[in-house]
Amino acid sequence: MADFQYQPSRLALINVDMQSVFVHGSPISAPDGLGVLEKVNLISAQCRSSGATVIHTRHVIRPDGSNIGVMGALMPNVCDGFMNRDQERTELYSDLDVQTNDIVVEKPRFGAFTHTDLDLVLRTKGIDTVAVTGIATNICCETTAREAYALNYKVLFIEDATCTFDMEGSTAAELQKTTCSSLAFGFAEVVSSEYFCQELDQAV
Repeated sequence: MADFQYQPSRLALINVDMQSVFVHGSPISAPDGLGVLEKVNLISAQCRSSGATVIHTRHVIRPDGSNIGVMGALMPNVCDGFMNRDQERTELYSDLDVQTNDIVVEKPRFGAFTHTDLDLVLRTKGIDTVAVTGIATNICCETTAREAYALNYKVLFIEDATCTFDMEGSTAAELQKTTCSSLAFGFAEVVSSEYFCQELDQAV
């Protein structure tokens, strides 16, 4: 397993898609969404105190459907406006701690770097390390982590601050374990929230 060394001032926490539709109260909400929300808020507060950048992403589609692309064929409900930017369900969850100096990135695809200015934001701020939390572990969180790795960022994947839901015959627990194992093999340092916060304290 990697053991990345980093400076908080050069680290960004990317809280992936902590939106109402995924956190709680919808058919595709993650069963542990509220538990992850609590951990994300605690980690975000500690990152701010240490001088790290906090970023929140929203997975949204233009209301006119002009940027749906092939996603519409794979996920027909997207064509029905399910993930439109102007829907209440796609807003960041009401109890997510979002502060004035945090950055919010809207993304039209699973990964936070695809068709967004996230890479530009990070490089402008001199950031070389990202820590990933959010929902869903094996979809948007994993894709974001892999994209960051491909762009040569050091990636910390905070396992217990991500969660998912049952998909295509696989349980959430199976998907969680497989995703974290794959990422740890060659894409990221997979850590617990407790370990991450301890390392953040020592790095300050």
